[in-house]
Amino acid sequence: MKEKKENFNDWYNEIVEEAKLIDKRYPIKGMNVWLPYGWSIARKMDEILRNLMNESNHDEVCFPLLIPSDQFSKEAEHIRGFGGEVFWVERGGNEKLDIPLILRPTSETAMYPMFSLWIRTHGDLPLKIFQIVNVFRYETKQTRAFMRVREIHFFEAHTCHESKEDSENQIKEDMEIWKKFCEKMALPYILNRRPDWDKFAGAEYSIAADTIMPSGRPLQIGTMHSYGQNFSKAYEIMYTGEDGSREFVYQTTFGISERIIGAIVGIHGDDRGLVLPPEIAPYQIVIIPIILGDKEIIIQESGRLFEELKNYFRVKLDDRDDYTPGYKFYDWELKGVPLRIEIGPRDIKNNVITIARRDKFERITVRRDEVKTKIREILDDIQKNLNEKAWKYMNSMIKTAESMEEIKKDEGVNIIHWCGSKDCADVIDNESGKKVLGLPLNADRKKGKCVVCGMETDITCYIGKPY
Repeated sequence: MKEKKENFNDWYNEIVEEAKLIDKRYPIKGMNVWLPYGWSIARKMDEILRNLMNESNHDEVCFPLLIPSDQFSKEAEHIRGFGGEVFWVERGGNEKLDIPLILRPTSETAMYPMFSLWIRTHGDLPLKIFQIVNVFRYETKQTRAFMRVREIHFFEAHTCHESKEDSENQIKEDMEIWKKFCEKMALPYILNRRPDWDKFAGAEYSIAADTIMPSGRPLQIGTMHSYGQNFSKAYEIMYTGEDGSREFVYQTTFGISERIIGAIVGIHGDDRGLVLPPEIAPYQIVIIPIILGDKEIIIQESGRLFEELKNYFRVKLDDRDDYTPGYKFYDWELKGVPLRIEIGPRDIKNNVITIARRDKFERITVRRDEVKTKIREILDDIQKNLNEKAWKYMNSMIKTAESMEEIKKDEGVNIIHWCGSKDCADVIDNESGKKVLGLPLNADRKKGKCVVCGMETDITCYIGKPY
């Protein structure tokens, strides 16, 4: 297996395939087959998102895949942003369609004509919905599993509000939801406001969440957008106020894609394979019988422990006869299962079990009657350890730079002073390959000089080479 530090990109590609998350051999570039283990991780992510959405009074919907081109083109900024990335459907059977259709790249232009029918009065607001679907974008760059694909497993929440203030409060709620979600993923992130030229098409402003991969390159893993009334005016989404006036709604969206799984693979994985946070692991525990001596007794005790734990944890009993314990250890380490329980004759004799932690490779002996309590404690500690380790590592990857020379010497993410101009951002990009990611939220407004033009400024921003 490749070494992570030596060549992250090759290591990443190998881990994704060896751990059987997806199969990239489907005959359309960037459209991959989710294998059972990878799909189980995605489903667990979906479950966590659904629970967070339900707690915040969002309702789940499911819109059609196809969008009529006339609806798509209603919002000029949106089609300008996505026009070159859509897949077109122009024939039905042998007949040319009167109105060409597109596979949704995102769902604004599918949903908002319906919103204009659903919303009539202020009593219909706020409208808060979400869906978890696949979206399609004609990705022309080099594809990479989870990070850059053409068919994307995607969560999107859309909301409508009476006032600008209500929509701003929704963005704040989204950031709290995001924080809870990333704690369960054990993922660190930086929140920043994208520059105007890089905001979502049709948005007033965009807030992006970036994490930093071990290669030093940032990866966008979540977005929150304030639309103001831009889309509601294009699609005539209006409500009647208490005073009888007709007003356009204010809108927001919140999006998360399968890039989350790519981030988990890259940030937590090691040279033995995946390291999965307990909250998202398909199996939190694997039980492996160590067949020495009386096979029947060991199998019976392993089965008894499985029955005892299965109602409290996601647990797998690996009782395959045709593989050695050593092979099973390797297999489940590769798949990143947080805990491995080994049951052999000595454990049964001493009324204990042996637990191996995937994150630290520690082996722990636990009394048989304390097993459930101890497992819960260890899983919670693994989740905490992965969170703390990931945040510490990400913060170590961000370096302050005060000149173009310092930027060029550092392959990772920098925080710099910047005058705010597109011209200076282009110079940074052309000379270093790094792009302005955005302005950190709640940044200290310390004065300094723009690294390009030398102008005094209190604007700081993140820069990096995004995936």
